[in-house]
Amino acid sequence: MLRIALVAALVLVPTALADGGPSPGVDQGSYGVLSTNGAVRYVTLSGRQSTMVEAIRTSDGHVLRWRALAGGWGIPFVTYNGTTGGLARNGRALVLGESAFGGGLRSRSTFAVVDPKTFGYQTISLKGDFAFDALSPDASRLYLIQHVSQMNYNRYTVRDYDLNADRLLPRAIADRTQRGWVMQGSPAARATSANGRFVYTLYMNPGGYPFVHALDTARARAHCIGLPWNGNQSRLLSVKLSLSDRGRMLDIGNSFRIDTRSYRVVPPAGPSQFPWWTLAFVPPFVLLLAAASRRARVTSTIASRSATAMCSSGVWISAMPFARLTHSRPRSLKTFASAAPPDKV
Repeated sequence: MLRIALVAALVLVPTALADGGPSPGVDQGSYGVLSTNGAVRYVTLSGRQSTMVEAIRTSDGHVLRWRALAGGWGIPFVTYNGTTGGLARNGRALVLGESAFGGGLRSRSTFAVVDPKTFGYQTISLKGDFAFDALSPDASRLYLIQHVSQMNYNRYTVRDYDLNADRLLPRAIADRTQRGWVMQGSPAARATSANGRFVYTLYMNPGGYPFVHALDTARARAHCIGLPWNGNQSRLLSVKLSLSDRGRMLDIGNSFRIDTRSYRVVPPAGPSQFPWWTLAFVPPFVLLLAAASRRARVTSTIASRSATAMCSSGVWISAMPFARLTHSRPRSLKTFASAAPPDKV
C-alpha cells in the first residue's frame, strides 16, 4: 500500500513535512474513498505509465467497474491523519489528484474529474500549486487549496472552481468577517455534515493558535474559528472531529466544542449529572454496603497501579486511567504486560 503524501513528503521534502508540507498528497493502493451509503469503495492502483481506477463492492469485494487512466493519479488526502476525499455527496463526481510529488511548489497542477458511474473523465490543468479540498454536494463546485508561498508552505488560499462552466473563479474564499485573518496552517482532522454541505477542517498552526476552517460548499462561504490551544500541536493529528446535536455542535475531541450556527467556542460537554436526590429513597444498609465495596475496590486499584508502575515496561500502562480499573481480584503483572494497549489513553 502506498501513501504518497507521507512517503513523498518524508523522502523528498523533509523540511516541508515539518512545516506541514505543501499538500497531504494522494492515496494509492490503500483504502480509497467510500460512497455516501458505504456500499462502494473507490480505489486507485498505480502502474508504470497508467493508473487503474476501481469501484469495489464493500459487501463482498467484487470489482464492479475498472478503467486504466494514462498517468499517475490517486484519491486525494484532505488531512495529514489519513482522511481521504474527492467524492461528491450525490455520487456524480470523483476527483483524483496527481501522484507525482516533488520538492517545492508545482508550477502546474492537474486533476482528473471522473464519472463514478461510467468512469469517463476529463482533466483540469491549472497554473500554480493546487490541492483538492472539497466538493459541493451537487458536484457543481470544486474547492481547491492554492499554496502561494515558496518560503512558507503553510500559507494558502481557498479557491472555487466552477465545474459546470469549467473555469477557476477569480475570488478567493475567505472569512469576510475577519479580513485580517491570515490563512496559514496544515490540515489535521475533518468532519462533514450529513448532507455534505458543510466541511469543517482542523488546522495546525505552528507559531499561532490552531483553528477550524468552516466551509459552506453550497454558498462558497467560509469562517475561521481560533482555538485557545497551548502545547504541542502535533497532538491534534490524533484528535477526532465529530458533529452532534443534529449538526449544531462540532466536537473537537474532548477539549472544545463549536456552535456551528454562531461559530462560537463553547464549553465541552460534561458528564451527565447523577440524580443524588434518589439516594433519599435507598435503605441505609444498602448505602453502607456500597461504601464498603467502593473502599475495597479503590484499595485494589491503588495496589495494582503501584505495582504496574514499578514493574511494567510499557509506557501506555503507566498512562492508563487506573481510577476506572476496578475489579474483584488483582490481575497478575504478567496479564498486564501481555495485554494489548488501549485505543485511547
